[in-house]
Amino acid sequence: MLPDIRFIVGIIGSISCMLLYAAPILTFKRVIKKASVEEYSCIPYILALFSCLTYSWYGFPAVSYGWENLTVCTISSLGVLFESTFISIYVWFAPRGKKKQVMLMASLILAVFGMTVFFSSFLIHNHHIRKVFVGSIGLVSSISMYGSPLVATKQVIRTKSVEFMPVYLSLFTFLTSLTWMAYGVLGRDPFIAAPNCIGSIMGILQLVVYCIYSKCKEAPKVLHDIDQANVKKVPKSQVDTKGHNP
Repeated sequence: MLPDIRFIVGIIGSISCMLLYAAPILTFKRVIKKASVEEYSCIPYILALFSCLTYSWYGFPAVSYGWENLTVCTISSLGVLFESTFISIYVWFAPRGKKKQVMLMASLILAVFGMTVFFSSFLIHNHHIRKVFVGSIGLVSSISMYGSPLVATKQVIRTKSVEFMPVYLSLFTFLTSLTWMAYGVLGRDPFIAAPNCIGSIMGILQLVVYCIYSKCKEAPKVLHDIDQANVKKVPKSQVDTKGHNP
């Protein structure tokens, strides 16, 4: 009975996870339309790629026991496809400085994943230890993925604008992590339950920040800086003795 419930929860988690992976499509439609990555950060997509790669390997029978984590392997493999596409689009439209940074980070996570597969396949022969090893790396990668939107959250607080933190991304993060946390608890798998518990908290935090600053009528600080720069450019001759423009 319990395995059946866990499988159903895994299906629900896969659906919500697919929505999470597909959520940035709207963001990248804007990037393509404007031919610019603007102030968007690629860090969340790189860390998401690392998490998807790790958990696609974790769900494989070579690491898990049989196909007990079939849904994890399947949805993570789909996530690799989504995240790779988003990163490719970002690199295409990013300026040279950001482009080099993104390619360096992506190369680093691919190298770490390659070493994980190599060590777990050829140097660790005990199945339980192999699962713990890969699961531990997956746990770290998943926590990093859920924590990466804090970059956008910091920007929202700094600029008092939610323009670059889409609410649907935060909402799907919360729903997905909540579902997979239940999946991990039902299967007594700490490497799935623990990071998604943290993901649920991060999702709530992002939604709270969004609710606070979406109601803020103050213009972003970036605009204030631009206004100040324009004021400085006004010649003194155009200012009357009372300090007002004519």
